[in-house]
Amino acid sequence: MIERLQDMPARVIGFRASGELTREDYTDAMMPTLREAAQSGEMRLVYVLGPDFHGLHAGAMVEDVKAGFELTVGHHSAWKRLAMVTDVDWIRNSIHLLGWVAPGELKLFELDALEEAKAWAAGA
Repeated sequence: MIERLQDMPARVIGFRASGELTREDYTDAMMPTLREAAQSGEMRLVYVLGPDFHGLHAGAMVEDVKAGFELTVGHHSAWKRLAMVTDVDWIRNSIHLLGWVAPGELKLFELDALEEAKAWAAGA
């Protein structure tokens, strides 16, 4: 399930993922907001993955690849900052390994540093 974070700084989008993400989490909850931000020319995102996050359903994996292509390749220059907030080791390790391919700046934060992540994402 994807939940939109409400208490975000101006120009920053926030999402919290829990359980197992579905295709509809991407198509209905995330992509309309992310497309709008990409078209505005500036994407600043805080993405929280807590210990209750269990990964992606098969349909979500397809949507994740499509979203990655559309938003990363199609709007590469729009990405400014992506703050990944998690204490989940396998996610942190994956980000350390593959984070270099992320557009814009990417920074990892612990779950107890959510406010710091929000402020960083909003910064220059």
